[in-house]
Amino acid sequence: MSFSSEVKAEICKSAVSKKCCAVSESYGVLLFCNSFSGNGIRIITSNSDFAARLGPLFKRAFGLGFDTLPPSGSAGKKSFVINDPKKLEKIFNTYGYTFGATLSHHVNLSVMEDDCCKLSFIRGAFLAGGSVTDPEKRYHLELTTSHYSVSRETLAILSDMGFSAKEAQRSGNRLIYFKQADSIADFLTALG
Repeated sequence: MSFSSEVKAEICKSAVSKKCCAVSESYGVLLFCNSFSGNGIRIITSNSDFAARLGPLFKRAFGLGFDTLPPSGSAGKKSFVINDPKKLEKIFNTYGYTFGATLSHHVNLSVMEDDCCKLSFIRGAFLAGGSVTDPEKRYHLELTTSHYSVSRETLAILSDMGFSAKEAQRSGNRLIYFKQADSIADFLTALG
């Protein structure tokens, strides 16, 4: 198991007790996952702890389940899909989007009014689109999204929370990253 997988496994141990935090964490997952559009949602992960968290998380946030789940006991990458229009509409409405309209990927800050919800959003973003290197090799933590506005707005949320991350672009994706050991440790501690 990679160091990044071990970190995500540890983060996944934290319970999602409040519905508002489940909604925020799911939002982070959706904005940093493989596909979030009016045509459907696709979350692909090889992390079994994150995979085990997704079902209960979406049930708590929206009261619904995935349309397609990975086969039980499957190894490797696991795919979670929602393509039922009624489920998609419910998710879109939760975040203030109009279902059927073109989805402009932005962070709706009204979803995260409390600090616990902002932290939950960042947790979801890291679980879906983050990685961290083994500190014995080098110090690097990053969040990756293909959406420019989501990257900029997440960077602003992190700044408001007292984190000083940097931004870059790689292969058409936007990166938010930390290179300082203390910053990475503080970030991971905050996530649980």
